[in-house]
Amino acid sequence: MDRKWWALLAVSTGVFMSTIDGSIVNIALKTLQDSFGAGLHEVEWVVLAYLLGITCLLPSMGRLGDMIGKRSVYLAGFAVFTVSSALCGLAWNISALIAFRVVQAIGAAMIQGVGAALLVQSFPPTERGQALGYIGTAVAAGILIGPVLGGALITAVGWQSIFYVNIPIGIAAIALSLRALPADRTRTTQRFDLVGAGLLALGLFLVLLALTEGQIWGSGDWRTLGALGGGLVLLVVFVLWERRAAAPMIELALFRNAPFSFSLVAAFLIFLSGAFNFLLLPYYLQKALNYTPQLTGLTLIASPIVLSLVSPISGRLSDRFGARGLGIAGLALTALGLWSMATLTTTSAQLDVILRLILIGAGFGLFQSPNNSLIMGSVSRAYLGIAGSLLAVMRTLGQTTGVAIAGAVWAARVTAAAGQNYDPITAAPPDALVAGMHDAMLLAALLAALAIIPTLVRGQPSGEQQVEPAPAARAH
Repeated sequence: MDRKWWALLAVSTGVFMSTIDGSIVNIALKTLQDSFGAGLHEVEWVVLAYLLGITCLLPSMGRLGDMIGKRSVYLAGFAVFTVSSALCGLAWNISALIAFRVVQAIGAAMIQGVGAALLVQSFPPTERGQALGYIGTAVAAGILIGPVLGGALITAVGWQSIFYVNIPIGIAAIALSLRALPADRTRTTQRFDLVGAGLLALGLFLVLLALTEGQIWGSGDWRTLGALGGGLVLLVVFVLWERRAAAPMIELALFRNAPFSFSLVAAFLIFLSGAFNFLLLPYYLQKALNYTPQLTGLTLIASPIVLSLVSPISGRLSDRFGARGLGIAGLALTALGLWSMATLTTTSAQLDVILRLILIGAGFGLFQSPNNSLIMGSVSRAYLGIAGSLLAVMRTLGQTTGVAIAGAVWAARVTAAAGQNYDPITAAPPDALVAGMHDAMLLAALLAALAIIPTLVRGQPSGEQQVEPAPAARAH
């Protein structure tokens, strides 16, 4: 087998492993609560610590890969992830488990931060979209398998097994990566921008904290406003620092590249809109249609299955015909699918829901691979790590922001439709829950449609548009 396909297998394993660990723990929250005698909010931090940690550290790990070699960062990430998985299984209380999940997030950020860049280096430009499409399949597979595998392991062995299962996979992945990924160790006279990395990580953390915890604290609570305001101030300070830094963490000139910047905006918008469906549809299925959790899970897998099938096909087509047409078609299909969710009722059949999920999954698959390929093809090899990490940050930021907005819009519209406050909001009558979902899905459809604008005007990358590193930054 050609070495590039071994590289695809190595990178796909890393993406799959880190993705599955973001979803496999969700199924264990009740078990963890019982095992440690912890409150629900404490246990939720087992998930939040991992997701927030990855998002805050991704740019730093992408930059580190550009500086010292992406293969080295990738292998180190697997080692950290594997060891921390073992520590998670040995956790003696909920605080220890949360701390070890932060360490696990460091490893996952190293894997995800350079994974796409390693793939782009291993494949020729004419096959870049196809390769990134298979990564979309790996992500969808992780989302699909995580809850199913987690439930089986917890039932048969116990909650520790959902972490121990990473150990043999991690060891095998390290061995595979050593064989498949070419050495790319670099030397540079630049120093890592610790100040910039700290400002960006802390700024992102505070913004994400406000978006996640603000749903519990309340949007007007001083903690929510303080975290959001502080995070935004730190991000502004980060930009000012980067403008004068000799070796910036993120080269701001990259954002003058229209295909790169507009594609990132489009990615943010589609993940923002998709979060509405991710959050609200399970409530609709269980509270309005009275589905069991098992039937809900079986219904929801329709979208990632279709995404996993469409993603590599759209990637291959983008290699031949370009990204614009496929991207616009994917966004239009996603917007149509989200809009159609606003036509569901309290008596809709399961097939009605599945057909709409198929539309959304096909739309995501059509858009994502070409858009990712365009982003990675818009920068020089010296910035592949930071480009891939910024793409991952847009995904997480979009999903987190979307969940916060969707929850707020849905709760407000349910309250208005019911004519009174309910605590919890899910106790409202089914008709009110569905009315709230209708309004939220219409907003989601609008956000997906808005992503067509940057996709339409971004243009195609060219050699002249690519930002080259300063002489001190070049590997030698």
